[in-house]
Amino acid sequence: MHRAAVDKHRHVSKLLEELYEMINKRYADFLPSLQGSEELMIQVDEVSKEMDALKNCIENEVQQNIQVAVTEYAKLKQQLEKNTVIIEVLGHLKEFHNAMEEFNKALPNKNYVEAANMLKQARASVDSLKVWKLSQVPLLGALSSELTVQRENLIHHLGDEWKRLVIWRLPPSNDPAGPKSFLKVELNLSRACSKDIEPTPSALLCCVLQALAIQGELQNKIKLFSKCQVLVKFMLKPVVMYPFISVTVAEQQEEGIILALQGLEKSHDERSTPSQVYSKLLMVLKTLHKHLLDVSIGDKKLSAILGELIWEEMSRCIIHECLVHSIPNNSSQLENYSTVIKQTEEFEKSLKEMEFLQRDSTDLLKYARDVNCHFASKKCKDVIVAARKLMTSKMHNTVKITPDYKVHLPNLPMPGQEVRAKQEVTKEVLTLENAKQLSAWSLCLPACRISESVQQLMDLAINTLCEAIGSSTYCALQLFFTVRNIFQLFYDVVPTYHKENLLKFPHLAAIQHNNCMYLAHHLLTLGHHFKAHLPQPHSEGIATFVDMVPGFRRLGARCFLAQMNVQRAELLERLSTAHNFCNLDDEDNYIAASKAVRQVIHQLKQLATVWQDVLPVSIYCKAMGNLLNTAITEVIAKIMMLEDISSEGGEHLHTLCQTIIEEGPLVFTPLAEENKNKKYQEEVPLYVKKWGTFKELVIVLRANLQEIVDRWTDGKGPLAVEFSSTEIKNLIRALFQNTERRAVALTKIK
Repeated sequence: MHRAAVDKHRHVSKLLEELYEMINKRYADFLPSLQGSEELMIQVDEVSKEMDALKNCIENEVQQNIQVAVTEYAKLKQQLEKNTVIIEVLGHLKEFHNAMEEFNKALPNKNYVEAANMLKQARASVDSLKVWKLSQVPLLGALSSELTVQRENLIHHLGDEWKRLVIWRLPPSNDPAGPKSFLKVELNLSRACSKDIEPTPSALLCCVLQALAIQGELQNKIKLFSKCQVLVKFMLKPVVMYPFISVTVAEQQEEGIILALQGLEKSHDERSTPSQVYSKLLMVLKTLHKHLLDVSIGDKKLSAILGELIWEEMSRCIIHECLVHSIPNNSSQLENYSTVIKQTEEFEKSLKEMEFLQRDSTDLLKYARDVNCHFASKKCKDVIVAARKLMTSKMHNTVKITPDYKVHLPNLPMPGQEVRAKQEVTKEVLTLENAKQLSAWSLCLPACRISESVQQLMDLAINTLCEAIGSSTYCALQLFFTVRNIFQLFYDVVPTYHKENLLKFPHLAAIQHNNCMYLAHHLLTLGHHFKAHLPQPHSEGIATFVDMVPGFRRLGARCFLAQMNVQRAELLERLSTAHNFCNLDDEDNYIAASKAVRQVIHQLKQLATVWQDVLPVSIYCKAMGNLLNTAITEVIAKIMMLEDISSEGGEHLHTLCQTIIEEGPLVFTPLAEENKNKKYQEEVPLYVKKWGTFKELVIVLRANLQEIVDRWTDGKGPLAVEFSSTEIKNLIRALFQNTERRAVALTKIK
């Protein structure tokens, strides 16, 4: 209508213009003659005005018609759009209705794929209705509810079919049989009336799986089947973890395929070998592939979907429960491990053929191929565990080490051995300038006892270094540093773990001292023996243990000195009960002093017994001498502090001191053979610094004034060597009464 009104307006305007031009043309020739006639001019003007009014009237009428046409057009367009929406909605409703009718026909006939597709179409129709913002329409809610109900109905039917086709027999959750409960596990793959002879999944099973895939439920169903509940937990993992479990496959005409776990009659292995594990797993997976998983779902096989769900977990299980334990324990067995690598490759190849695996290389194969790294890690871990076990074992089980003792080092050919041999032949001709030679026992360990565990620890370190020589570069370096870690671990663990016992038992402190010195002694040359056979840069001198030697020596010395301080404190404590050796003419005081001396002697004898044949002779004598010196130094100090010593008290003091002189040397028994200890008992003055002083004091306690003066001999006698003049004067004043003879004697002590 708008276009028609515009055309009419244009037509009228054109006619008016043509009329105006025609009038002007017709009267153009008469205008000059009419110029003088005013009346005629007025008529012409009136005609022109009438014509303009007529033109304006026509234009107004046309403009009104155009506005009416535009308004009418807008109303018709809105009505058309509304009708279009209604037609499309009716179309979607018709599609939904048809789809649901087809669904209701397909479901009773077990045409599950068709039913699933119809539900999918119905869902698309409902989704299309939602696009038109009709969510407020009650019909849309009813359609969605109906669709949900029918989908759940389909899923329920598919679940029932799945349960009839795939039947599990599982042990009860509270079965007390433990791992043996897995022997009750069975999987029955029903043929579902399939008459096919070929070992492929039945048509009904394929139909069920495809319908589940269409409805987006296949992933959840396979996940429940494989990982969350059954396949992995009750079948795949048990055949990996327990060597007594085997897999059997039975085919029955009525029931179908039965996959079951059974126990082996004779199986004493703690772990299954990789070949056994792979064989059992392939039997399970091949059976599942033939009768269940060889179904195409879109562009994937069902076996690929299952593989994506379980492979990561199963590969970890195979690695931790099987391959870890198949790693060789020594480097000589590494060459034979290529068989395991090949078996792993064949296993993965079979999985790829069944499409369980999609990738070319997996963690499982990588683990098998990195056997050198895993061997090094396993060896290092085993070595550290064994070392720690030795360090925390009993220390008191000892072995005797003699100067001719040598650790069992392998005979390794040194680089340039032939050249050095020629040089040695040449040197034999030369004569040595110095005829004096070192003793055969030079640089040898002195005889002592060490813990049996420490000897085993050194053997462990040497065996580990021997393993490093025959291993790859990476493995050799790992093993070398593991040996260093062994000794560092000893340095850190033993003093802490045995701390209380090392302070409580002097026997253990002596053994720990020897242990540290034993390790320090062998660490001096251990690296030199092996470094030439280790990879660079260790073969150039970095492979050494010399840097650890001072630390071990300090560790042993600190341990033994701590025990010495404990013993010194006990000796001084016992002597503190002697009442400072004062007024020994009193019976109670004498009994207390006598008891203190006897306790000191007893303590020293006890130490002599527990350290005998344990400490090296030199260390033993120095230790016993130091302790005996502590005791007699304390006795000397107490006596020298006395201001008055009665005749009877002096006699008692002499008796007590004489007891120490007689029994003190008897604690020097470093050797088990008694007849060999006399030498060390005669050398007491070498180990007891105050021994001479103490003997002179004993002489003075029973001597008269003249004897004391004679032993002083104007400051040149033996008494003057041990005491100062002031000390002797004080001692004389304490022992003797104030007489002229004492005064004379005092004047001679200068």
